[in-house]
Amino acid sequence: QVQLVESGGGLVQPGGSLRLSCAASGSSLTFNTWGWYRQTPGKERELVATVTSGGDTVYADSVKGRFTMSRDNAKNTVYLQMNSLKPEDTAVYYCHARFVVSNYWGQGTQVTVSS
Repeated sequence: QVQLVESGGGLVQPGGSLRLSCAASGSSLTFNTWGWYRQTPGKERELVATVTSGGDTVYADSVKGRFTMSRDNAKNTVYLQMNSLKPEDTAVYYCHARFVVSNYWGQGTQVTVSS
């Protein structure tokens, strides 16, 4: 079965950078879209960024200019480069992949931005 495994979360100071990775295992599918979402306690999960199979990206307004999402189809992996991090970026970040009507989620990785 398909598994998405995130890595790269952690604690960083405001203004710092982190790079998240999400790798798919158990499948050779080329997913239609990949996405990064984030969630904080008591709030709904929100979209951070998505990328299509063709490489088109969409970003939430709150991260535009600071975050960059990319994908490596050969490795079935996506990345989220996060720069100029702010305390409000603190959340659990989830990886998502879609193939036709099937949706897959990773287990989440904690990102904490604090001094």
